[in-house]
Amino acid sequence: MTTPSVRPPTAGPAARTTGPRAVAYELVLHRLVRRELRLLADLATWAPAGEPARTTTLTRHADLLGRVLRGHTTTERELLWPALLRALPVDAAPAAREAVAGWTARCAVVDRALRALSTAGRQWGVTRSPRARDAFALACLDLAAAVEALTAAEERKLLPLVADRLPATGWTAIRRAARPALSGRERLLLLGLALEDAAPAERARLLAGVGGGWRLVWRLVGRRRHRAAVVRLRGAPPPV
Repeated sequence: MTTPSVRPPTAGPAARTTGPRAVAYELVLHRLVRRELRLLADLATWAPAGEPARTTTLTRHADLLGRVLRGHTTTERELLWPALLRALPVDAAPAAREAVAGWTARCAVVDRALRALSTAGRQWGVTRSPRARDAFALACLDLAAAVEALTAAEERKLLPLVADRLPATGWTAIRRAARPALSGRERLLLLGLALEDAAPAERARLLAGVGGGWRLVWRLVGRRRHRAAVVRLRGAPPPV
C-alpha cells in the first residue's frame, strides 16, 4: 500500500497564541502534540505492515512525542501548578486546586494511553502484522483523544490563571529547572514542528525564545534536517 503525502492542517484563528510567554509556550506545545498524534495515526493506517524501515520511522516518532508529553506533564505537575497555587490569593486557591485535581485525573488517562501506545509500537516492530499496525494506529487516536481532553480543560481553567497570576520570574525559574531528556537533533525537530503552522508573530516569539545559538544552528542545519525528517515521516515536505 502506498503511503499518501500528508500535510498538517493549518491552525485556525482560535489556535493562535496570545498573552504571556508561559501561556504561549503551553498552547504551542499542546497544538503540536495534538496535531502530530492525529497525523501519526493517519500515516500508520496507510503504512505497509511488514516494512521494517517504515515501522521504525513511525514508532520512533511516537516515542519522541511520548517523551515530550511525559516531560511536559511532569513539569506542570511538579513545577507549574505548585508555583501557580503559591501565587494565587487565598480566595482563588480552592477553585484552582479543584482544577488541578481534575487535571491530575485526566493526566492519569493520558499516562495509560502513553503506555498502551508504547506497547503497541513494540508489538508492531516485532510481529510486523496488519493487526499490530492497526492497533498502533488506534493507540495513537486514543492518546490523541486523551490529550485533547486534558489540554482543553487546562486551557479553559488553568492557563487563564497562569496568565493572570503567575509572575514572569516564576515562569523563568520553571523553564530553567525543566530539563527535557531530548537530544539536540530532537530539539531542532520539535522547533521545526512548532514553526510549521505558526503565525508570523508566533514564529518570531518561538525563535526569540530559543536563544541566539540555537537560532544559528536552526538556520545552518536545523531547517534542512527538519525538512528531511518530515519528508521521511509524511511523504511530503513541511508547509514552511
